[in-house]
Amino acid sequence: MSSRYDNLLANVPTDLWIGGKWRKSSDNARFDVIDPATESKVASVASASIDDAKAALDAASDAFEGWAAKKPRERGEILRKAYELIMRDAERLAKLITIENGKALSDSRGEVAYAAEFFRWFAEEGVRNLGDLGRAPSSGARIFVHHKPAGVAVLVTPWNFPAAMATRKIGPALAAGCTVVLKPASETPLTMLALMPILEEAGVPAGVVNVIPSRRSGPVVDHMLHDPRVRIVSFTGSTEVGRKLLHSAADNVLKTAMELGGNAPFIVFEDADIDAAIEGAMVAKMRNMGEACTAANRFYVHEKVQADFTKKLTAKMAALKMGNGLDEGVSLGPLVNADGRDKVVELVDDAVKKGAKILTGGKRPDGTGFFYPATVLADVPDDAKMLNEEIFGPVASLQTFTSEDEVISRANDTIYGLVAYLYTKDIGRGLRVSEKLDFGMIGLNRGLVSDPAAPFGGMKQSGVGREGAHEGLMEFLETQYISVSW
Repeated sequence: MSSRYDNLLANVPTDLWIGGKWRKSSDNARFDVIDPATESKVASVASASIDDAKAALDAASDAFEGWAAKKPRERGEILRKAYELIMRDAERLAKLITIENGKALSDSRGEVAYAAEFFRWFAEEGVRNLGDLGRAPSSGARIFVHHKPAGVAVLVTPWNFPAAMATRKIGPALAAGCTVVLKPASETPLTMLALMPILEEAGVPAGVVNVIPSRRSGPVVDHMLHDPRVRIVSFTGSTEVGRKLLHSAADNVLKTAMELGGNAPFIVFEDADIDAAIEGAMVAKMRNMGEACTAANRFYVHEKVQADFTKKLTAKMAALKMGNGLDEGVSLGPLVNADGRDKVVELVDDAVKKGAKILTGGKRPDGTGFFYPATVLADVPDDAKMLNEEIFGPVASLQTFTSEDEVISRANDTIYGLVAYLYTKDIGRGLRVSEKLDFGMIGLNRGLVSDPAAPFGGMKQSGVGREGAHEGLMEFLETQYISVSW
């Protein structure tokens, strides 16, 4: 362990959090957490077994009745307190995210604020679990509709936003009155483990939130999805894994919320404010080094502004400072692991072999760490793999277009439908094109769509359900109708 991290990591828990207590895995199995900037081990974390998953479900099930019975305002006050405590510890949590994930500290600080905001939002939204009362036209009976906590929820989160992807699920689950078992990504378990003492301090009762990191993710999660006490599974990750979880969830007919892969188009029309489009492109492409399902994957630039846009984007990308995310001035950290870095290398090499031109970057640096430079590729051919797969790295692939209908067709030509971005000064065109794009979210003259107050989610194979907004709360509630006469 590097002495640089000793003070920060000294008090970070590394065991399983079950029933309000820290415990080893049932067979004492552990796995290492690696700093992607140095490739050095920073911690050894307990690896949950199926027996540990059973124990976590026992704890969540035992805590459910008491938590569900609490008044919405009581649950909301606890979530509000958690928000305040996270913001109190924001710098410590941001540095921890950078150590295990690799992202620049500025990105990590933004993530902590974003993560905390889900607790503040759902502290307020949880008290708005409103029902309905009507009268049946034929029978005259009253139709009384209300929403009940659905039950125990299994939450499975990815490594790219280790704090925010978890709070985006924990917040609405707790606000609704559900208890949870969370399985964080094994690349980045430390942030979520560090959050547990904060939730305990905020007043979350024992067993309401349980965290079980594991290198045996498949068997552990599959077992939980086949436990009759589990009623919800919420997953963020790849479409490939999402399909498998949906199959498992079908056996017990679970409620499912799936935020899956993306292949976001970024469209720049000839009348766009190019400087604004460049700023938006840098956010949409380079947030979290491009390791985001919302990352702009395919840039379609009108041929009339292609030269100007390409020149300015290349200059911006080339100016990014790459290095350890904890270092001052660094805006581009390493990718999370060797596999992620090697996939980016493969996609870039494939595009170049097929005719794409490297305008900046495009070469893996020598030395330690899973680094890859900010890269711009022009004239990317239609058969390049990166146009059909998530790049998940700091690479912008540029193509040109000539007409509105053409670019809409090309943008929609994907199995994914998470988010699309477009820039135009004509608001009529912007709204018209937005409605024709088959994506769950649209950034119209904006490079950032994520917001706790907005319904986050996609169409087609980018997911099922929504997170955030009121819709996010409803994912953890069951609608019950009572027929009554008086």
